[in-house]
Amino acid sequence: MTLLTYLRRKLGLTGTKLGCAEGGCGACTVMLSRFQTHTQHHYAVNACLAPLCSLHLVAVTTVEGIGSVARKLHPVQERIAKAHGSQCGFCTPGIVMSMYALLRNNPTPKMADMEEAFQGNLCRCTGYRPILEGYKTFTVVRQIYKHTVKTHSCQNTHSHCIFFFLQDGGCCGGRGRENGCCMTNGSGEATALFSTTDFAPFDPTQEVIFPPELMRSRSLCFRGDRATWLQPDTLEEILRLKWKHPDARVVVGNTEVGIEVKFKNMVYPVILAPSFIPELNSVTHTEDGVVFGAACTLSHMGAVLRQAVETLPPHQTEVFLAVLEQLRWFAGQQIRNVAAVGGNIMTASPISDLNPVFMAAGCKLTLMDKDGSRVVQMDDSFFTGYRRTVLRPQEILVSIEIPYSQKTQFVSAFKQSPRREDDISIVTAAMSVTFTPGSNVVEDLRLSYGGMAATTVLAKRTANRLRGRCWGEELLQEACSTLAEEMTLDPSVPGGMVTYRRTLTLSLFYKFYLTVLQKLRQQGVNVEEVKSDCVSATELYHPQTPSSVQIYQAVPKGRSQDDVLGRPMMHLSAMKQATGEAVYCDDVPLYENELYLSLITSSKAHARIISVDTSAAERLPGVVCFVFADDILGSNATGPVVYDESVLADGQVTCVGHIIGAVVADTQLHAQRAAKAVKIQYEELQPVVTIQEAIAAQSFYQPIRTIQKGDPEAGFKQADHVLEGEMHIGGQEHFYLETNATLAVPRGEDGEMELFVSTQSASKTQSLVAKALGVPANRVVVRVKRMGGGFGGKESRTTVLSTVVAVAANKYRPVRCMLDRDEDMLITGGRHPFYGKYKVGFLNSGKVMALDVSYYSNAGNSMDLSLSVMERALFHMENSYNVANVRGQGFLCRTNLPSNTAFRGFGGPQGMMISESWITDVAQSLGKAAEEVRRLNLYMEGDSTPYNQILDQFTLDRCWDECLSRSEYQQRRAAIDLYNRQNRWTKRGLAIVPTKFGISFTAVFLNQAGALVHIYTDGSVLLTHGGTEMGQGLHTKMVQIASRVLGIPYSKIHISETSTNTVPNTSPTAASASSDLNGAAVQNACEILMKRLEPYKNKNPKGSWEDWVKSAYFDRVSLSANGFYKTPDLGYDFDSNSGRVFNYFSYGVACSEVEIDCLTGAHKNLSTTIVMDVGHSLNPAIDIGQVEGAFMQGLGLFTLEELHYSPRGVLLTRGPGSYKIPAFGDIPTTLTVSLLRDAPNDKAIFASKAVGEPPLFLASSVFFAIKDAISAARAESGIKGPFRLDSPASAERIRNACTDRFTKLCPPAEPGSFTPWSVQV
Repeated sequence: MTLLTYLRRKLGLTGTKLGCAEGGCGACTVMLSRFQTHTQHHYAVNACLAPLCSLHLVAVTTVEGIGSVARKLHPVQERIAKAHGSQCGFCTPGIVMSMYALLRNNPTPKMADMEEAFQGNLCRCTGYRPILEGYKTFTVVRQIYKHTVKTHSCQNTHSHCIFFFLQDGGCCGGRGRENGCCMTNGSGEATALFSTTDFAPFDPTQEVIFPPELMRSRSLCFRGDRATWLQPDTLEEILRLKWKHPDARVVVGNTEVGIEVKFKNMVYPVILAPSFIPELNSVTHTEDGVVFGAACTLSHMGAVLRQAVETLPPHQTEVFLAVLEQLRWFAGQQIRNVAAVGGNIMTASPISDLNPVFMAAGCKLTLMDKDGSRVVQMDDSFFTGYRRTVLRPQEILVSIEIPYSQKTQFVSAFKQSPRREDDISIVTAAMSVTFTPGSNVVEDLRLSYGGMAATTVLAKRTANRLRGRCWGEELLQEACSTLAEEMTLDPSVPGGMVTYRRTLTLSLFYKFYLTVLQKLRQQGVNVEEVKSDCVSATELYHPQTPSSVQIYQAVPKGRSQDDVLGRPMMHLSAMKQATGEAVYCDDVPLYENELYLSLITSSKAHARIISVDTSAAERLPGVVCFVFADDILGSNATGPVVYDESVLADGQVTCVGHIIGAVVADTQLHAQRAAKAVKIQYEELQPVVTIQEAIAAQSFYQPIRTIQKGDPEAGFKQADHVLEGEMHIGGQEHFYLETNATLAVPRGEDGEMELFVSTQSASKTQSLVAKALGVPANRVVVRVKRMGGGFGGKESRTTVLSTVVAVAANKYRPVRCMLDRDEDMLITGGRHPFYGKYKVGFLNSGKVMALDVSYYSNAGNSMDLSLSVMERALFHMENSYNVANVRGQGFLCRTNLPSNTAFRGFGGPQGMMISESWITDVAQSLGKAAEEVRRLNLYMEGDSTPYNQILDQFTLDRCWDECLSRSEYQQRRAAIDLYNRQNRWTKRGLAIVPTKFGISFTAVFLNQAGALVHIYTDGSVLLTHGGTEMGQGLHTKMVQIASRVLGIPYSKIHISETSTNTVPNTSPTAASASSDLNGAAVQNACEILMKRLEPYKNKNPKGSWEDWVKSAYFDRVSLSANGFYKTPDLGYDFDSNSGRVFNYFSYGVACSEVEIDCLTGAHKNLSTTIVMDVGHSLNPAIDIGQVEGAFMQGLGLFTLEELHYSPRGVLLTRGPGSYKIPAFGDIPTTLTVSLLRDAPNDKAIFASKAVGEPPLFLASSVFFAIKDAISAARAESGIKGPFRLDSPASAERIRNACTDRFTKLCPPAEPGSFTPWSVQV
């Protein structure tokens, strides 16, 4: 049992969350405290991996233990809440505990300490910036940052206004000048989203003490039903036990074995835990180096080596620095705190970060069994095969000696991974060279690589050729050509990226070559000087502390403080989320007779089911029953629009992850074990997996949509130039931190059932559950308190789970299921991959005359919402550009993948991405600046879209001009051009990109909303509406609206939940329209009530709100009202290309600057400036949070996140270990977000605009800045003009596009000559 299961299921402490079960997201972070070597140690760990039996003599502190809303919040909890760093809140307790653990060890941390502490934590909502801003207030350095804004002047002076920003996250509060600055005097702009003066002081002396009774040690034995845990406390005892149990696994941090048991179904009958054995935890300094006991954690090893680097002569610490460089990026802090150096070695991973360093340095390992010890060197003979070493079964690794380096020895280590922080390597390398003293003649050379074979390998052939040679250009050429021959990979190798990996072996050696040249010259050796334009290739990455500016329109002077509309009000649940008291679906207390469900899913993409054998599963403990299609009393047909899916597969499966049945058992563990024991026989059928396969097979859903305006053929004839291009945009996993969860409770009469569901679509869940149960919808109540993120992923696909759970509950008792991360990713689908082909005609000026574009989306094995997604892509095919003659077609590819679905932007980003591709191609083909071509083609007020909607209240031009100004675009461009002339191997790029996003459901009937408002006799108000809360602050905005209309403080208003028995027939919380729709419905209900109260206000004008309410009640006036709203004048017809598609448009512009490493493909996000039109913001803090969160999600979509599928349709990326969303370190170093001033929108509630989806596409500015940088790199090789760059712009794609002499040595295998590991779907 893990600590997480014990906390949540045994103790009922649900503040600690399950996000991934593999230690990759940090949602389950708790603090452990242990008394060791006479001192206390506090460290953050992943509770999902920590075995309960490993915690003997350990104090566990959870988020509930440090503060609560009722008692008192700890400053760590308070500051993340008040700084707006908690949106959906599911990740918040883990982030709180990471920060808390840091402060327990270091009450005055530096920013670098804080950033390191968060390397193991993920957030999908906030964009990270507000979390860092809130927690900067704990850091010791309080530098003042200045940001000069050149667009307006202060009230009292004619000089430009300077905003002052402290590192503590607040602003100067007007203290920057005697007379204040524009945020407090009359310019109408505000920048502070919170005030640090509201924070409680932090007193580190008031923390809980370590329990004295835990200051001891002894050996232990725990016996479970499948394993025995032995915890010896002496070296002799563990050697005796290992001799007795040679197959036993030795476990310290459980970071590897925990994954194997959970995800690979491994069973280890005996586990040895050596954490308390002194010899295995010791650190000894010898004449030759530092000896670490094998159980020393990576964090401890890092601390010891850092101390050594500070005290020893530099020439002795080359190996130590290489180890430390790898440790910087080794997993997250929570993993490093428990993972042991010995475990890292003995795991024998072929992509280990540290083993190449140990091998290149020739580290010595001491092995021991009960008969004696031996010392072996880590060389190419240590790893005997995949995950195998030379250790005999009875031996254990006792210690590793990391040697001092010699005076003429130079060592470097490299790691290249998709994401810098907390990521597994693609290729890792360590290189050590020793020279004959006083010369550049190579005496010894070791080149060690991970990720290039089934084991960590030494490039011995290359090293042998280079020994005795002089370190110079000739050696470099010889090394590269030999490495290219020696470091080969089978084209079908697991992990793919063959060309990239092979190129990296050369690129990394080149970096080493240049670094060594520099060090030789520093020692006075006569070698060639590294050219100034190559120096940047030798620089190690050191992140800069991010800084940010947020600008919004201040509320008018004189407005009552009780009127919170337009103010940066904190999310109403932020405090509860920060303390772990906010209740999510799986936090609902267990029912006494509750059962747990686990799904049985298909392992084949397309097959007939021959048989299902449950006999082995039936014999397992705790199993109660199985659920299959025959158990469905109602209809097995389901689907959000078309009933083309089944609740449970019946005879045939059409994707890997297709739900065939379910196991119901007494616990989650028993249910999951039984589900894995069910044996299914298939008759496989040929699957269609990719868009290209679907096109070849003409496998499309109907209809094929077309929008045409003008005469494209005539437009092409008028054009001076015509070019054609294509682009593929990869899919995206929602990665909401809270996976899909449902609790179904049968009520025992009339077929009634109550469901607690994490869903954006309560009413759709209600109707589909009722359909499956064979009862009317009025017997089913669906309740949604909050979601830990949704992003569209919980709009329609939640019913895949909730219908199955309801069917099972209808059969027996209350049934619960929360999917594990790997299940959720496998089953629920994601953003549609798109392939676009375009033909564009344009004049010499860059003006686009004609466009013909075809979109192909990978819809998956059912229609789901794919038609609406494609329609929105077509409605955004021109993005923000006026094209007189345009034709767009959309094809829905029917494939054997899990059905893809809604995702923030809903097809809009894919449609606009293709348009930005062709506008970039136009600029590159003409040799013009991209921003000039974009500006030339931008829409203007009164222009008509391809679907004949006139653009009014047009603000995009204002956004564009403000973004150019705030980003200082022209100065940046000049500086980048200079930088690129001065640097060969790093290049910078810049791009400014607009967006125009239509607001409304394209299905007209969904543009409606209801609300229900009760006023109680004490004056308190209960508000219910049709929208659901998933972190976007919808409930907070609804309370603000009600507060304004009712004229009462927001503290009197409460929203409990969303439920189908209060507001019926609700539309999904989606399409960015929920504030518009539900806000208007709330306004309507409140205005009805205010009209009823008006006579009592008139009678008693000096009375209080409570007086008026009581008077109305005693006068028998109803204090409850239903509100309703429908968006007027909507409706579009594809056949005639007429009607009004959208109620209005949201506009925005972003400018981003990046730097790429041309040798590795890595990139840095240097700066982003965003100007967003959100009308009159209802809540600037929430709206800026939505802008930043959407931007970061788009950053993942366009630069980082990749779903890998096998050619047979198997998803290969099923968790944070293999699928990487942006982390804290991915935010732009400088981030400015400005909400456009004086832009009221008369088509939505209180002149506001939608904000959830529109900003996401602005992250494409990073993609096109990368493309701009790649263009500069290609120009160095004499390559100019348009080129194809698919999305995401991963490190692999960036490197491969930067063609140079190294890439030419590693040509790709001929397509069709091999079966690839993964395919582009």
